[in-house]
Amino acid sequence: MKTNNLKIFAFLLIIFIYSCSDKIADEEKITNHFYDKAFEYREKGNIDSSFFYFYKAKDVFLQQKDSFGIAKCLVNLSIIQETKGDYFGSQETALSALRYFNANDSLQNTYLSINYNTLGITASKLEDYRKAIKFNQQALKFADDLTNKNIYQNNLANNHRRIKNYNAAIRILDSLSEKSTAEDGSSHSRIIDNLGFTKWLQNRNYNPIPEFQKALNIRLQEKDNWGLNSSYSHFADYYTEKKTDSALFFARKMYETAKKIKSPDDKIEALQKLISLENPENSKQYFKIYQKLNDSLQTARNKAKNQFALIRYETEKNKADFLKAKAESAERQNKIIVRNILVISLVIFLIFSFLQYRKRQKRLQQEKLLEVKNTELKYSKKVHDVVANGLYHTMIEIQNNPELNKENILNRIEKMYEESRDIAQEEVLETDFFSRFSKMINSYNSYHQKVLIVGYKDDLWENVSERVQSELYYIVREMLVNMKKHSLAKLASLKFEKNENNLIIKYTDNGIGIKNLENKKGTGIRNTENRIDAINGDLIFEKNPNGGLIIKITVPINSKYV
Repeated sequence: MKTNNLKIFAFLLIIFIYSCSDKIADEEKITNHFYDKAFEYREKGNIDSSFFYFYKAKDVFLQQKDSFGIAKCLVNLSIIQETKGDYFGSQETALSALRYFNANDSLQNTYLSINYNTLGITASKLEDYRKAIKFNQQALKFADDLTNKNIYQNNLANNHRRIKNYNAAIRILDSLSEKSTAEDGSSHSRIIDNLGFTKWLQNRNYNPIPEFQKALNIRLQEKDNWGLNSSYSHFADYYTEKKTDSALFFARKMYETAKKIKSPDDKIEALQKLISLENPENSKQYFKIYQKLNDSLQTARNKAKNQFALIRYETEKNKADFLKAKAESAERQNKIIVRNILVISLVIFLIFSFLQYRKRQKRLQQEKLLEVKNTELKYSKKVHDVVANGLYHTMIEIQNNPELNKENILNRIEKMYEESRDIAQEEVLETDFFSRFSKMINSYNSYHQKVLIVGYKDDLWENVSERVQSELYYIVREMLVNMKKHSLAKLASLKFEKNENNLIIKYTDNGIGIKNLENKKGTGIRNTENRIDAINGDLIFEKNPNGGLIIKITVPINSKYV
C-alpha cells in the first residue's frame, strides 16, 4: 500500500513539472505574423518598413529554431539592401543566409538560387566580376525554373564580357539564343541585344545594328522601358566612335528612359555619355546635373546604409530587452517550480514518514503479539514437559515398580513441584546428568515392555552443553511417553552414537507405528520438533520394516548450541 502511494505521488510530481514546462513552451511560442506583414509592406512599395519586419520575422524564426525561415528572411533583406545600393551590407546578409540553408533539401532550391544571384549582382556592382561569376554558377546549379535559369545565364555572360572573356560570353548567349524565340519577349530581346553588343566588343569591325534593332523593336512593342534603356545605351556606345550625332540621340533617349524608370545608376551612365558627346555649353549643364545627382545618390545610399544599420540596432536592442525580460520571467517561473517541487517533496516526505511510522507501530504490535504467543508456547511446552510428562513418568514408575516406597514417591512429587514452581525460570540442571538420563529411560521398563539402551557410555555427554542435555532429556522422555501411551510396543531400543561432528540417538520399537504422521501431530510431537529446532538438530520419523517406528535424532556437536 505504501509503495503504491509513493508511486502515485511521484507520478503526480512528474506531471506537474511537465505541465509547467509545457506552459512555458506555449508562452514562448509566438505566431510569426511579422513575415506576412513584411511582404505586405513590400507590395505597397514601403521598402523601409518591409526591411524592419523581415528583420523582426528573422528573430522570431530564430526563437522557433526554423532555419529555413531565417534563411528566407535574410534573402529578402539582402535583396532590399542591394536595391537601395547597400552592396556590402547586402553581400554580408546574403552570405550569412547560406549558413541556414540545407543544400540537400530540394524545396529550398529556389530561395538558394535567388540568394546566389543576389550575391552575383552585388559582386558585379562592386566590380568583383570573377567572384560574381562563381556566384552566378551556383545560382544556376540550384535554379529549377527555366525563366530564372535564362536570367542567371545572361548575368553570367555579362560578367564574362566584363572581364573580356568574350568567347565564354558569346558561347552562353548563343546557346540561349538557339532556345529563345520572339514569343519570349523581353527575354529574347535581352539575349540578342547582349549577343550583338558582346560580338562588337570582341571585334570592332562587327556590325551589331541588326541585333540591336531587332531587340529595340521587341522592346518598343513590349513597352519594356528597362530593356529600352539597355538598347539605347548599346546604340550610344556603338555610334560614339562612328556617328556622334546618332550617339548623342541615343544617349538623350537613354537619359529620358532612365528618368522614367527612376534608375539613378542609369541616369548617371546616360549623363556621362551626354557630357562627352554634347557641345561645351550643354556638356557643362549636364555635368552640373551629373554632379548633383551623383552627390544625391551617394547621400541616399549612405542614408540607406545608416537606416538599415539603425533598424538592425533597434531590433537587436529590442531583442536584447526581450531576452532579458524573458530570462527574468523564466527565472521567476523556475523559482515557482522549485518552490512547488519542494512543497510537494515535503508533502511526500511527510506522507512517507507517516506510513513508515504506521508500519513500524504495526510491526511492533505484531512483535509483541508474537512474543506473547511464543511465551505462551514456551510455558505450554514447559508445563507439558515438566508437569504432564513428569506425572506420567511417576505413574509409570509406580506401575512398573509396585514395591516403590512412599519416600521415593514423595521425592518424585517434590521434584516435580520444584520444577513446576520454577517453570518461568531457567531449568535447574542435575549435577549427574548421565545417571539421571539413564534412570529416566530404565523407569519405562516393565514386565510387558522392555527398553534397551545401546552405546550409552560415560563420555557421551562430554562437550555437550547443558541446554542440549536438557532438551534431549525432554525429547527422549516425550518419545518414551508416546511409546507407553500409543505404540503397543513390546520392545523398544535407544542407540547412542557420537562422532567428531554429531551426537546421534536412534529410537526403534516394534509397535503399531504412526499412520498419517503429518495429520496427527499433537502437542507432544510439535514440542519435540520445536525443541530439536532450538538446538539446531534434525528429527526424522521412519517406518520400521519389521513393524513399528524408527526415530532418528541428530545434534551437531560443533553447533553454537553445543
